[in-house]
Amino acid sequence: MRDDPGSAPPKPRLLLVDDHHLVLEGLRLELADAFEIVGMVDSGRRVTAECKRCNPDVVLLDLSLPDQSGLEVISDLRAALPAIRILVVTMHRDQVLADAALQAGADGFVPKDSEVAELKHAILEVFAGRPFVSPLIARPGVQYSSTDLVFGLEALTPRQREIVRLLGEGKSTARIAAELHLSPNTVTFHRVRIRKALGIDSEWGLMRHAMVVRMSEERRRTADSH
Repeated sequence: MRDDPGSAPPKPRLLLVDDHHLVLEGLRLELADAFEIVGMVDSGRRVTAECKRCNPDVVLLDLSLPDQSGLEVISDLRAALPAIRILVVTMHRDQVLADAALQAGADGFVPKDSEVAELKHAILEVFAGRPFVSPLIARPGVQYSSTDLVFGLEALTPRQREIVRLLGEGKSTARIAAELHLSPNTVTFHRVRIRKALGIDSEWGLMRHAMVVRMSEERRRTADSH
């Protein structure tokens, strides 16, 4: 611990991660009165190294990073620095993404349109070791509706199903390409074809579908084992 006997407890130390510099600066200005901002990072691949360098208590992590999936960053951080607290701060108000982030190892989940007071409360909660999900998000663990169930996979090739599985694990195009020994352009081509086959009109829609597929399969395996 960094506490000094007889002095006020130190402010929790924060590392801010977002690929938009205006967002980083806005967070710094809003949070600097209550917390110590020890670093700001705009790249997913730099997060673990920066955490080792500046030793934050809590990482505020955006999931929409250009070079690495935020879910990958969570998994990497959890493996390298198990004690660190991770609070996802994202533009998506989505229960599926919240569930996926928490399963990957995040401690909390807050949309970017939350009030500053809620964000500060969330930071203190995860800093204290208590999970926090914004009330703006549907309660984690609620069963998904029938429209969220696995569908359309029979229309995909075995390779495309494999890509859907890896997307559901939060892996980026670059990491999928490396694991499957393909070029990133080939994986991107498959993603476009998968979206067309499934009738999905956005990359976020594809990611969400892949996460639903993964979580549905995990729940089915859990049910089958009991």
